[in-house]
Amino acid sequence: MPRLYRVRYMPYEIVELSSDRILFRDHRYLVTSWDPIHPRNDIKSGISCIFLDEGWKINAMKDAQGNITWYCDIVDVRYDAEEDALYFHDLLVDVVLRKGARLEVLDLDELAEAYEQGLVTKEQLLLALKRCNKLLQKIYTTDVPSWITVMITNYTHKGGIML
Repeated sequence: MPRLYRVRYMPYEIVELSSDRILFRDHRYLVTSWDPIHPRNDIKSGISCIFLDEGWKINAMKDAQGNITWYCDIVDVRYDAEEDALYFHDLLVDVVLRKGARLEVLDLDELAEAYEQGLVTKEQLLLALKRCNKLLQKIYTTDVPSWITVMITNYTHKGGIML
């Protein structure tokens, strides 16, 4: 079973996602279910699909009332074959979809600040912007989140997953 890590730049930290449950893994996707690392009132549980080639970590987060928020992290995925470990480098930019609300793109200012402070490279800055743009184009031209729901259902156990 691979080990999973989240790498943040602001503040810098590496956290092992040891409680994440891997539901599916192949060369293109990783699907996990999880509970928040630290107890939170706004997030009860979640399921994530990491598009390994695209650099998108699409999270369906459920709150205590059953409301789902789609929170999309832009990431740089690195695999260490020797350790069988996946490192998800959070490139700071996030896209959020809430029912009944308009789409939000968050933390572009943090990406700029991280670049100015030398925490991310020029290549990572450009990668984050390109990956975010590609995700936004997918959202604008597709029925979202149904394409994510179908993908998660198709790549998990028979009958899909209930959050």
